[in-house]
Amino acid sequence: MQPWLVILIIIAALVLFPLIWVVAIHNRFVRLRQHIKESWSDIDVELKRRYDLIGNLVETVKGYAAHERDTLQAIVEARNKAISSTGDPASQAVDETELMLNLKQLFVVVEGYPQLRADTHFLALQKELSLTEDRIAASRRFYNANVREFNQLRGTFPTNLIAGAFNFEPQSFFELASEAERVVPSIEL
Repeated sequence: MQPWLVILIIIAALVLFPLIWVVAIHNRFVRLRQHIKESWSDIDVELKRRYDLIGNLVETVKGYAAHERDTLQAIVEARNKAISSTGDPASQAVDETELMLNLKQLFVVVEGYPQLRADTHFLALQKELSLTEDRIAASRRFYNANVREFNQLRGTFPTNLIAGAFNFEPQSFFELASEAERVVPSIEL
């Protein structure tokens, strides 16, 4: 083989391999960012479902516990605040935590109304809310796993060089306060 051909192959390898590596890492960042967006939209769908269920639950409780106006009003306000929250997942988690803590108060109120706890419509709503909470928790785990993978890739060397060069910003986890995670309603049939 000609010496100039060997030198040309070496130069091509020294240029092409790093270029291919940069493109592959960039594409991996883009793919992970898309997974994060997709998994967030799964959470968003379930949160909207929860908001609708909470509204129906509040209306059902109003019929039985009209004098619990403060508790019901606090839930409605927290629900509206959570619905309008469009910030990053960390800021939305604050609103979700507030909503769940207010919802906990609703279930405390319900304990004082045995006829409400026996109402089939209320039980169906409570069961749907419980199932929705399970789906939110699963979606949140999937989302947070994608964020973890993205942030790990972004933080490790040498891929952090690519992340910095292409402005891939760290992503926020969607974490609720531990108090709010224990609010999932129990179903007693």
